[in-house]
Formats: sequence, structure tokens, C-alpha cells
Amino acid sequence: MRDCLNHRAGFDRVLMTVAATFLTVSASSALAQDQARSSAAELAIEAAIPRPEPANVPPPTAADIKLDTTATVQDNAKELGKEPGKEPVKAEAAPAPAAEKVETKPADVATTPASEAPKSETAKTEPAQTEPAKTDPAKADTATATPAVPVAPAAAAPAPEPVKAASNVPAADQPVADKLKDLIGAKASRHFDRKNERAAIEKFYGARDFAPVWTQGGSLTAAAKGVIARLKDAASEGLNPADYPVPDFAAATTPDALADAELKLTASMFDYARQAQSGRMHWSQVSADILYPEHPVDPSEVLAKVTTAADASAALDSYNPPQKLYKELKAKLAELRGQGNGAAIEITDGPALKYTPAGKKQAEIVVDDPRVPQLRAKLGIVENASDTRYDATVAEAVRKFQNGAEMKPTGILDDKTVKALNTPKRDKQIDVVLVNMERWRWLPRDLGVPALGDAYVILNIPDYTLKVMQHGQQVWTTRVVTGKPGQHATPLLTETMKYITVNPTWNVPPSIVYNEYLPALQQDPTVLQRMGLKLEQNRDGSVHISQPPGEANALGRVRFNFPNKFLVYQHDTPDKNLFAKEDRAFSHGCMRVQYPDQYASVLLNITMPNEKYTPERVRSMYGKSEIDLKFPTPIPVNITYQTAFVDDAGKLQFRKDVYGRDATMLNILKNGRGKDLENVVAHSQPSYSRPATTLPSGVAIANNGGGFGSSGPNFFERLFGAPTPPPAPVGRRPQRVFTR
Repeated sequence: MRDCLNHRAGFDRVLMTVAATFLTVSASSALAQDQARSSAAELAIEAAIPRPEPANVPPPTAADIKLDTTATVQDNAKELGKEPGKEPVKAEAAPAPAAEKVETKPADVATTPASEAPKSETAKTEPAQTEPAKTDPAKADTATATPAVPVAPAAAAPAPEPVKAASNVPAADQPVADKLKDLIGAKASRHFDRKNERAAIEKFYGARDFAPVWTQGGSLTAAAKGVIARLKDAASEGLNPADYPVPDFAAATTPDALADAELKLTASMFDYARQAQSGRMHWSQVSADILYPEHPVDPSEVLAKVTTAADASAALDSYNPPQKLYKELKAKLAELRGQGNGAAIEITDGPALKYTPAGKKQAEIVVDDPRVPQLRAKLGIVENASDTRYDATVAEAVRKFQNGAEMKPTGILDDKTVKALNTPKRDKQIDVVLVNMERWRWLPRDLGVPALGDAYVILNIPDYTLKVMQHGQQVWTTRVVTGKPGQHATPLLTETMKYITVNPTWNVPPSIVYNEYLPALQQDPTVLQRMGLKLEQNRDGSVHISQPPGEANALGRVRFNFPNKFLVYQHDTPDKNLFAKEDRAFSHGCMRVQYPDQYASVLLNITMPNEKYTPERVRSMYGKSEIDLKFPTPIPVNITYQTAFVDDAGKLQFRKDVYGRDATMLNILKNGRGKDLENVVAHSQPSYSRPATTLPSGVAIANNGGGFGSSGPNFFERLFGAPTPPPAPVGRRPQRVFTR
């Protein structure tokens, strides 16, 4: 372009050529309308000035523009006539006026790319800039350069506005939000060691632009105050407040400190909700004989629930067990810690008190003593509270107290018993209540099934009792016999009872077959025959022993089936005398029921109320053939271990730790490894295989080797009819393996 300015004559020749060409085109299109001339002129200009030409000249500079800021095409034409010293101008002077008579606006646009495209030209030729720019591609290349300058700043200015509009973070909290974003993005694992918690944090805070939820402008929110109050009161729920540290927000005066405190409080809230719902220790840490369904908390749900609740403290408290028995233990824990109402009751010294029931040769002996009213109050006997007689009711309460205190249960109020009543081992009692509250966290939140009025069965091993519950009330109860301590302990579990079997066959468990019966055969080959048992041996040498239905069957007349991996169930028994004993841990793990016909009728009336079952109707089915009565809706069965509970009279009761579960749990809690206690411990699974066995001569074999080619149906299949035992529960990550 600079060359064009320095050689104006060349430029003028181009301009005159364009004018001459335009006149020629105009003459050939005389019949065309005036409006079409503009278009024809443009086409002529295009033909005269090829498009590639502007690309071959250097782009304009600021200096170029300043030289011709006031120049116009018309002025240039006049200057051509005023320069007589230049021959090229004179030679083309004749056509020049003709060019002026023609519309010069197209020439303005046409000459712009050939020259410097000054700003003044664009201002003076607006009509020519607007019309051709829409239709002429050749001019679009040059025209776009001009508007790009003013449009670019206009588009860049609003760019940050959407970011500001999308943010809901108050200005006072923005520095803390920035720090939270950095911490969550790069250092979340420092506060949250669980992947699901980190994911919940990222989602929750990301959705709120990382604005803090526990502070506003550096001050605690109502939600934060509620959460902190609940964490500090963790001891009332049997938890350890030290496990849920509360950061010092008062000392957090910088965005860094506030962001760190924010995440620390959230982490403590997560720990509290998780342990309040599922326990400080996983049940597999205690024994291989425990199997409860997992019910872990969802961190995202915890965040949403607590932060949006009207009462954050109550929302966090809702993760504790809701059962009535748990809440009653909580109240008793407060009393044991000296937070209850009323003064302690002291029993004064005196002579031993003994109740003697009436016998065949003697009358009932009831001792009268002024200490008995205090004794009744101490033991929670509300009936005849002012009665001074040491009667059967008081003696039974004393006997239960002695049993719970691991004393000989004589029912006699002697000096040793008085001392135990007045100076209880309060610390030990608190520990027992604590581990019982912990075990309640393992149980399902809903013990029953809503379709049946929240009906369920609950069995307490240390108390040797079974209860049927419906609509929150006790429907029926009975005594039970449970497993012997050690290898035959009754497992703790929650399953569903699916059917009842009348006249059951007893398929002897493999553990009894190989540990007891086969060794007995070595001593006496006829022992099984005399017991009414049938032995079958398969071709592979494995052995199966069973007992046909009948009055002498070890399972009695009724079996209550809730399939489980431990192969235990509830059943009748021909040995009724054991129910009269105080301690009734005598079985191989199954639970014997004192009144099975009543138990069956109660369950059947819950599941099939229109059938009107009675104990008499159940007994009418007794015979030699198995009868299965299936429940349309299964009933949950909860096997529990409550060494401390509150009875119907509101009295805190203690029972002997028959399986040592309390001692194990206390040892773990006091010497544990923090959150490692929540990990799952993998135990060996029960085996249903039966190895080959060589039987001594003289043993009666029912099938004489003509049974199954292999070991045949395993014990679980024979017992419950299922193809395979239920799989092991999916829980938290395994930690280490123990074998039974």
C-alpha cells in the first residue's frame, strides 16, 4: 500500500480504467433500470480488480492512515486535474469527468482494498458499506477487518458476568470458600479416609460453590451449634466424645483456619452418624457366631439431612437405635452415672431372710421384716410396695439379682447379698450397659415386618426367653433352652422364619455325626439303633444319620425354620425337665421352645389370621409324616444377647455373661485400634461336606451302601431344602482371618 501512495500516477491509471470500463458496461445495459446500474458497476469493478490483489500488498500501518485521513475519492479526482506536470494524468483527463458523473460510492469501496482503507472513507460511505457487505464475498474479507475492532471489546467485557451471577457465596465467606475448594480438591484425604465420604464432600460443597455450611461471616450457624452439642453429648448414648473432636471455631480467625475447622467438624459428624447407627466395632470383631444385616449410613444423606433440618442436633441423634429397649438402657445409664433422680436406697443389716414354699409336709413360710419395703423398692417391685413380708415375689427378685451379680442364686437375703445390693460394682454395671447399647446398634432398625403389624420374634440368650411382638406389644412369651458355651453357642443373627414343620425328621448335623456319634459307634455298634436313629452310607463312604418323625424325635413335634448359614432353628423337645432350671444353656446351638404348639398357633395366626389356628389344631397334626406350613409373609427372627435390659416394671436387670461376649467387647473397646474396629473380620465358613468313614462291623446300615454315589444332599439341603446355604454377608473390608 505504501508503494501505491508513492506512485500516485499508477493509482490514477487504475481509477480511470475502472471508469472507462464502467461506461462501456453502462452502454451495453441501457435498457436496465437505474437500480441495476449499481450492481453492474460492482460487477465491473470486480472484474477489473481481482480479489487476490489485496493479499499481495502489505497491511496498512498507523502512519499510512494518518497521511490520508481526510482524503476522499472525489478529492483525488480533482487533484488529478491539478497536476499538469504529469503526462499520464493529461492522457486520461478526458474520461475523468465522466467518472465523477457516475456514482462514486462503489468506487470508494472498490478502491479501499487497493489503497489504505482510511477510517474517514468508511464514515463517508456508509450506504456503500452496508449493502455490498451483505452480498459481496470479495468485500466481506475487507469489511470484516473494520468492525472487528469495536466488536471485540464489547464481547470480552460481559465474559466474567455469568461467573458472578452463578455464585451464591456471600462476599464475607468467599475467602473461606476458596480455601475449602483447595482443601477438598487436593487434601480431602487428610480429613476423610473413606472414599464415599470424600465423594459426598466434593458433591455437597461443589454444589454450593464451596460456601461453608457451619459458619457465616466467621460466626457459627444454628446447624453447627446443634451438631456440636450432639457431639459433646455423645457419652449419653454410650459413645466416647473423644472419638468426635470438635474444632475450636473461636480460635479460627483466618480463611485457612475456618476452612480446616469446617472439614474437621464435618468429619466428626460423619464418624458420629456412622458409629451411632452401625456401632463402634463390627460384630465380626467379636465372634464368628454373629451375623446381622449391614445398614451403613450414606454420607451424602447425612449431609443433606443434618444441614437442612430445623434441629440439626435431633437429626444427628436420629442415627442412634430407635428401639424402646435401647432408650430404656440409655436412661438407666444416666442413673448409674449419678444423673438420675432420687437418692440411693440402702438396705440395713439384719438377719438372713428366706422364703420357704409350701410342700407336701410343710406349710409356706413367709418371714416378716421392716427392711422388705426398701428391698422391694431397690429391686423394682411395684406391687405391694409397703408390704413387709418376704414372700415368693421378693425371693424371686433376690434370686434374679444374685444371678445377674454372678452370685449363687439362692433367693436368700444374706449379708453378702445385702452388701452387693448396697455397694454395687457401679463401674462394671456401666460397662455392661455400654456393651449392650453397642449390640443394639448391630440390629436392624426395623425389627419387624410392616405388612404384619411390625410383628417379629426376639430371643434373648442370657435370659433364656423368647417373645413374639406385634404393634409394639408383647403377644406371647416362653422359656427356651439355648446352646452350651463354647463350640455349641447359639449364634446371634437376624433371619426370617418362612415355614413351620410338624412331625420333623431330625437330620443330625455333621458336627454331631463326626464328633459324637461315629466315635460312639466304635464303642457300641448298636447305639444308634437303640436311640432310634437311622444310618445311611453312600458309595463314597460318607455317612448321613437321621431320626424319623415321632414322639421320641429329638426335635419333638414342631420345628420352626429360618434358614441360616449356622444351621440352627427353633424346635420342640421331648426333654421338658430342662425348662425348670435357671440356667438353660444345654443344646448344641439350636433353641428348644417350652410350648411349641402355642408358639406355632401364635405365629400362624399372625401370618394367616383367617385360618384361626389353635394349639389343639396344631396338635391334631401330630403323626408320622412331615407337614410344612408355609407363611405367606415371613416373620423376622432376631437372636440377641442382652445381659442388661429393663424389664416391664422399669427395673434394670443384669444377666450372666454366659458366652463371654461382654468381656470380649470390653477388652476390644479398651484396647482397640480406633476406626480399625469397624473393619470386617473374615471367619471360616461352615462346611457341609462329609468325609468318607470306615464303620465298625455290626453297625446297622439302612441302605447298605446303596445310597447316593457322592455324599448326596448336604446337611443344609436336607434341613431347609435350599440348593445352597445363604452367602456370607457383604460388609466392610475384611481385615484378618480367624478360624473356629
